Amino acid sequence: MSLPPNFGQAFDLSSLTKPKADPDLPMPGLEVTVENLNSNILPLSLVRPVIVLMWSPRSAESQEMVTTLGKLMNEYQGQWSLARVNIDTDPEIAQAFQTKNVPYAVAIIAEQMVPLFEQSYPEAQLRLVIDKVLTLSAQQGVGEAPVEQMEPEEEEAMNALKSGEFAKAEAAYKKWLSRKPNENLAKLGLAQTQLLIRTEGLDLNKVIEDSAKSPQDIELQLKAADVEIVNGGVEAAFSRLLNLVKATRGDEKNKVKTHLLNLFALVDQSDPRLISARKELASSIF
Repeated sequence: MSLPPNFGQAFDLSSLTKPKADPDLPMPGLEVTVENLNSNILPLSLVRPVIVLMWSPRSAESQEMVTTLGKLMNEYQGQWSLARVNIDTDPEIAQAFQTKNVPYAVAIIAEQMVPLFEQSYPEAQLRLVIDKVLTLSAQQGVGEAPVEQMEPEEEEAMNALKSGEFAKAEAAYKKWLSRKPNENLAKLGLAQTQLLIRTEGLDLNKVIEDSAKSPQDIELQLKAADVEIVNGGVEAAFSRLLNLVKATRGDEKNKVKTHLLNLFALVDQSDPRLISARKELASSIF
């Protein structure tokens, strides 16, 4: 691995405090040093991906990340290896990895560095990152891609959707959310299924035509926005409901806003159409 152009430059330690734990306590993973980086860590990356975490005993968050990643490494049973760099004892290694703050993680795959993250993440999010690393590594001929494990409720919902049993799929997603309230996939699946339930059997052209004849009919406008979303008319649906938010008051306004937020959840969060609509909604409320 060649050193980056800014090798040797200082990195920001201003966010760190005094040590909060004994740095001599046993820690999971391999300790990266100047001596073993080329002789051990890089060759290991030819066999399986190595996730390198920059940490400091002066950062409680980074120590927790070491512990969490160590736990996950054991759960993945050798699919990847954890390595750690104590930026206080090995600052030259930290600089080689372009460390600016801790925790900071990179993956090394076939001796190539891939930046991952530079902040603390919960375990569930770390699993997503690790799965992406394993997938990328497998594409480069190192290791195997992770086998996707479906939750039982997700599998039940998918089977129900395939057979057109939308109500059964809705119940499965709700059961999943009752067990895991913060599961984003379950939230998205439920929103998509409820949209299918609301639009089942509707004729796009007739609904749009009827909504144009009755612009004050709230329920009809919501229905028109639904069919537009189903048929790919994201901007049309957002624009319809944004105009309705501006034209209504009280309970009706809240109802339209809630429906619009539900439609927002169905669109990729980085979609510029969604970003623009969110800004317009915020300006119309405040």
